[in-house]
Order: sequence, then structure tokens, then C-alpha cells
Amino acid sequence: MPVDAPTVAAALADVLPAEALVTNADSMQAYRWDRANDPGAGEPAVVVRARSTADVQAAVTVAARLGVPVVPRGAGSGLSGGSSAVDGCVVVSLDRMRDIEVDPVTRVAVAQPGAFNAEVKMAAAAHGLWYPPDPSSYEFCSIGGNVATNAGGLCCVKYGVTTDYVLGMTVVLADGRAVRLGGPRLKDVAGLSLTKLFVGSEGTLGVVTEVVLRLVPAQRTPSTLVATFPTLAGATDAVLATSRTLRPSMLEFMDRVSVNAVEDETRMGLDRDAAAMLIVQSDEPEAAGAAEIAAIEGLCLEHGASECYTTSDPDEGEAFVVARRMAIPAVETKGRLLLEDVGVPLPRLGDLVLGIERIAAEADTTIALIAHAGDGNTHPLVVVDPTDEDQQRRAEVAYGRVMDLAIELGGTITGEHGVGRLKRPWLEDYLGPDVLELNQRIKDALDPQNILNPGAVLGARQETR
Repeated sequence: MPVDAPTVAAALADVLPAEALVTNADSMQAYRWDRANDPGAGEPAVVVRARSTADVQAAVTVAARLGVPVVPRGAGSGLSGGSSAVDGCVVVSLDRMRDIEVDPVTRVAVAQPGAFNAEVKMAAAAHGLWYPPDPSSYEFCSIGGNVATNAGGLCCVKYGVTTDYVLGMTVVLADGRAVRLGGPRLKDVAGLSLTKLFVGSEGTLGVVTEVVLRLVPAQRTPSTLVATFPTLAGATDAVLATSRTLRPSMLEFMDRVSVNAVEDETRMGLDRDAAAMLIVQSDEPEAAGAAEIAAIEGLCLEHGASECYTTSDPDEGEAFVVARRMAIPAVETKGRLLLEDVGVPLPRLGDLVLGIERIAAEADTTIALIAHAGDGNTHPLVVVDPTDEDQQRRAEVAYGRVMDLAIELGGTITGEHGVGRLKRPWLEDYLGPDVLELNQRIKDALDPQNILNPGAVLGARQETR
């Protein structure tokens, strides 16, 4: 039998300070959705704005005793509905937990989950160090959310994704216990790799309250190449040719729809007629970087690039990177978005890109395509007109067909945004029944009541009271 909101709030008030609790219905609306705007988001019973691991423990312990769902939430910038509220839940918001400490000797940062990715970068930079994972939303996404989804970003082709930089964490389990996993050690094989298990688990196995992050020496100033192509196939062929022998620090893709959306917002002179644009950077030392960019330029021209522009000016280069980062909000001005995050093995990148173009034409719907092309991770953005029911239906069909295509090509339904709630219907097709059942066993072992983010990734079961 569901526990009513006043009972939940009263139980939490016994163990948490009044300022940590949000119970006003209007105020709680801001905590119902993440950036995906999941239409199925529920109404929370109460929001806990935690300031410490102890606060999170108190909230989870009460929720476990009452059998009430717990939805962990960072900055709310997720793109798959992973932090959408469920009816009657306790939303544990970590936005007040923002502390960061940097140890330049061991080259680690210890960050609370509410700290923004950009804040960790700034704290590292103060010591001549760098935290490489850089989602396009790095200025407003939280480290806790990055860990929850194993976020990547524009530099992942050379520097990897979040899991490559997580050395340890503190996590609150479903029974309220806090455990420390890993730590500031580059090598540690004692016991199972539980730290890695929690990275990418989307709040379904525990609530991360502190993360130990590996830092590296500051990145060198990159050189930049921008290449435009009259065909999508030419651009993807250039990506494959580059990846065979070179490893740039950035290799990003934008199609005509995304280029035009960004140009509408910036008026920076992007080629509106190009079928595709690649933004490439090399952060090798000066002479080596120039040579790498020259080699990639040659490959782009060999594969039909209509224009190549290179620059070693950091401000010019950053302007093109900003253009790539703003693609999602620029396309978002055209309508509501169904955001995909499908990835394929690099040799199938061209098949995926051309397949998405075909799906858009057959569904008579707009799909903008941006990609971390160097590692095969694409972000098709299906544009929905919420006032047109028929168009919305076609867009939803296209969304599903893109997911099916990625699986057919040996790819994944999510490279870095997470499964959340919106991609869950395709999870079994991707994993297969045996691997899905293994995932469920792990979930059951760590969260037998299914109170941690039920409905995300693996779906909600009925035993929660």
C-alpha cells in the first residue's frame, strides 16, 4: 500500500533539518523532470536537498523503512529521463553538495556529486592539471550525473570517458550504509571492481556522494581543422581514414540540419549547403600537431571535402568547438526533441549515418545528426512538433527505427546519455535476455526492495509498497 506524502515528509523531518526538505507542491515541480522532459514523470512526495553523505544516508534509510522509491538527482541535465521523478518518491537532490579538493601531488580531485564538470576543470586548472571528460553540457552538468551515465564528450576519441578517470567513490547503498570503493591509487586489483560497477548504473544501485577523479597534465593548445563535405558518405569515409592511422584529440561531425540550426543562432558564416562538417583538433606539440592536422586535411580532401580551413589560433578554434557544443540547444529551437544516443563500431558509421538520413525521409520528419565521430557515438535529434499529432507519431516511429538500426549494425542504444526511462523498451533487444537477466540479478542483490530509481534502466517491479 503506498505511503502518503505527509507520512514520508514527517519521517524525514525526524532525521533531517527543515531546510533540507522541500514539500511545497509548486516548488517540487522543478525536480520532476530532467532535460529529456519525460512525459511520464511522476509527482514526488518530498525532495531532500542533501548537504552531506550523512543526509543521503538518513533519507535512504527512511525510504527503505517505508518502502518508498528514491530518485537521485544531480543538475537535472540528463537526456534520457534517468532522473525523472516517480509518483510518491523521495527525490534526493545533490545540487548543494559542491565541494572539490585537488591534490596536485597524487593528481586527483575529490569532488562531491553536485559539482559541475566545469568547476572540476577549473579547480584542476588552478594546479596546472586537467580533467578531460567534457560533455557538451560541461558548464552545467554535474559530476554525479557524469558518473551515473558514464558521460563522454568531445575529447573522448583520444582521452576516453568518465570511467577512465574514476579511481574511487563513496556510495550510499539501498539499506542506508555508506561504503568507500577504490581511492587515489592508479593500480588496485584487490577485490572485484565494484567502483566500475557503479559508474554508469544511473542511480539504480546506490547514490554516489563523493568521487575520486584522476587528473592529467594540462592539455596543450590545439590546432583546428574544419572540413565541409558535399556528401555524408565523404565525411564518414574521411573519419574512417583518419581513425586508421591517427588519433586527434577531437573528431566531431555535424550534418546539414545541425549546421543550419547553429548558423541561425550564431551567424558565424558556416556553410549552409554542406551535407556535413567535421571539426578536428590536434593537441600534439606544435610541429607534430601541425603535421597531424595537415595529414587529416589531406585525407578529407582525398574523400571529397569541398573546403578545408585550418587555424592554430586558440580563439578561432574554440569558436568552432562552441558551435559544435551548442548544436542541441540550437536544434531545440525548432521543436521538442527526442534525443538519441546510439553508437556503432567505426566501420559501420557510414551505414548508420546514411540509414538515419533514409529513416528521416521515409518518416517525413526532421532528424539533425551530430556525433563524436571518432568513436562512433552519434546523437540523432528527432524534431517533434507538439501541436501536430500525426507528425509526433511519425517522429516516435523514426526514433524507434534509429534504435533498431543501431542494434542491427552491431551498435548500442546509448553511448553516454544512459538508458534512463526513455530507452528502456529497447534494452532487451540490445542486451539479449540472458545478459538482461544478469543485470537484474545484480540489481536485486544490491537493491532487493527495488527502491533505487525504479523504472530507470531495468523497469519498475511491483513489490515496492
